[in-house]
Amino acid sequence: MSLLEITDLAVSFSTEDGEVHAVKQISLTLERGEILAVCGESGCGKSVTAMAIPRLLPPETTRLSGSIRLDGTELTALTERELRAVRGRDVSMVFQEPMTSLNPAYPVGFQIAEVLRRHEKVSRRAARDRAVELLRLVGIPDAVRRIREYPHQMSGGMRQRVMIAMAVACSPKVLIADEPTTALDVTIQAGVLDIFRDLRDRLGTAIILITHDLGVVADIADRVVVMYAGRAVEQSPVDELFARPRHPYTNGLLGALPAAAMMGEGRLRLAEIPGLVPAPYSDPEECAFRPRCPRAEADCAARRPVLSPAGEDHLVACLHPEEVA
Repeated sequence: MSLLEITDLAVSFSTEDGEVHAVKQISLTLERGEILAVCGESGCGKSVTAMAIPRLLPPETTRLSGSIRLDGTELTALTERELRAVRGRDVSMVFQEPMTSLNPAYPVGFQIAEVLRRHEKVSRRAARDRAVELLRLVGIPDAVRRIREYPHQMSGGMRQRVMIAMAVACSPKVLIADEPTTALDVTIQAGVLDIFRDLRDRLGTAIILITHDLGVVADIADRVVVMYAGRAVEQSPVDELFARPRHPYTNGLLGALPAAAMMGEGRLRLAEIPGLVPAPYSDPEECAFRPRCPRAEADCAARRPVLSPAGEDHLVACLHPEEVA
């Protein structure tokens, strides 16, 4: 049994402009100690999928269906009180912008210790000592002094590391990192990725990494899920995805990498995918990528993305027969 099993997950929101179908029938698994990357353009449903796992979406406007099983426990059946015991202990999340995720009114050490006291019922002194250890674990120097500092006194890279320290404080089974390297310089980005590797190796934590950066995917991920317009259009091991991408959208993403623009000693213009991700206000019967697809055919309008049986790589109806075979 996989550590995390998501089956036919669908998420929609009620808005003044109609119902927004953000995630459409996604199925995926996460194994123990695995790093799973979820990539795609903005608006493809990556963050909504991630926030649906610990059920952080607003219940008043969210309609969620499908199954989310963590180590055999069905998370969609838990009450809010039961979920509070799961969040931070079994499933933790590193949010996209640490400056807005950390409380500016409290020192970072207090915020890390609060997680420990909430889930592990330790004393103030023990929580403080553990907070120092966690800051050292994520590579923050002079941790004894740093725990007394406020978020605004730290750089963006340090705030991101504090968020990671909070997320792993209780040694969670699953760590969800939503764009953890956004707006960080290359050196800090490499340090954050090294932290994730160390956490996976030292604590056995399984990681879901949401990112736009395919270079990060190639560097750290074991498997990749490519999302488009709320669907998982392709899933495969990372080496196979880069060597033999199947979906036209995946080909478009890989073609936009700087390395793909190199030819001999000259440099070509970076490839781009024309158009935009379709608005999520409708659930089209046709392939959502058809208006942007360089391989679109006349009968594509009558096709709908079809996923392969569970456990196999995901294929879609727009693939040519020889590729499916």
